[in-house]
Amino acid sequence: QVRVAESGGGLVQAGGSLRLSCAASGSDFDLYIMLWYRQTPGNQRELIADITSTGEKKYAASVEGRFTISRDNAKKTVYLEMNSLKPEDTAVYYCSSKRGGAVFWGQGTQVTVSS
Repeated sequence: QVRVAESGGGLVQAGGSLRLSCAASGSDFDLYIMLWYRQTPGNQRELIADITSTGEKKYAASVEGRFTISRDNAKKTVYLEMNSLKPEDTAVYYCSSKRGGAVFWGQGTQVTVSS
């Protein structure tokens, strides 16, 4: 298994930037697909970005062009660089690792964007 833990959340003003980190532990980190989700009260968890072991990236339309996902296999860390933040980006952000049928989740980190 590859356990994950998010960090880097906080309060920022609209138009600002923030970088979230997801520190992983365990074996075969480089074989896992890494993903970022976010969730607001009353809504389902939304997939916003993912990156495969070969570096292929996908983004939700709501963050395309503003967010960038990346991974550093040597450090077993995944990042989510968030730019041009909007109040609508306010949510709890979760990191996830997937390999085959195995899925692991972090505890989440709060991101609040003020207007």
